[in-house]
Amino acid sequence: MADGGLMRRNIVLIGMMGAGKTAIGAELARRLGRPFWDTDAEIERAAAMTIPEIFARDGEEFFRARESEVLSRVLAAGEGIVSTGGGAWTREPNRQRISDAGVSIWLDCDADTLWHRVRSRPTRPLLQTADPRGTLERMLAERSPIYALADLRVTAGRSDSIDDTTNRVIDAINAHHPQILETK
Repeated sequence: MADGGLMRRNIVLIGMMGAGKTAIGAELARRLGRPFWDTDAEIERAAAMTIPEIFARDGEEFFRARESEVLSRVLAAGEGIVSTGGGAWTREPNRQRISDAGVSIWLDCDADTLWHRVRSRPTRPLLQTADPRGTLERMLAERSPIYALADLRVTAGRSDSIDDTTNRVIDAINAHHPQILETK
């Protein structure tokens, strides 16, 4: 699909922190000529606070409620590319919202790749523990069966470029949901 083609549903990227949802989402949006929504960025903008500040002040449950509200809003905005926070998909109501309005794509990364990408970033509140690598590995083990409920799974490795992964996402959509991306 070239710029300006039809897109029949939202494309929603899910997966762990560090999987590349924002980078791949932005590139997909650029290639497809569609709007891009990063739910974490939308939450930060609406709150005028960073996600770590929201977690510290109001807690994870408050954040998750705002995340669900933002997700509903961006999905209703029309056919676009949506990057979700790592925990959004773990909540059944969010999975239903995404299923109703789009196709879900799990960007699946192994623990080593994720750790390489997030280890030096203090902006990950769920990793502010005594053993952040162990926390990441536990979260990946707990969430992977839930992420596996996504419509599509695309692996993203440490050496993959944004272009390579974006190409695999488009190929997966065309192979399994060809009605979503249509040329003029």
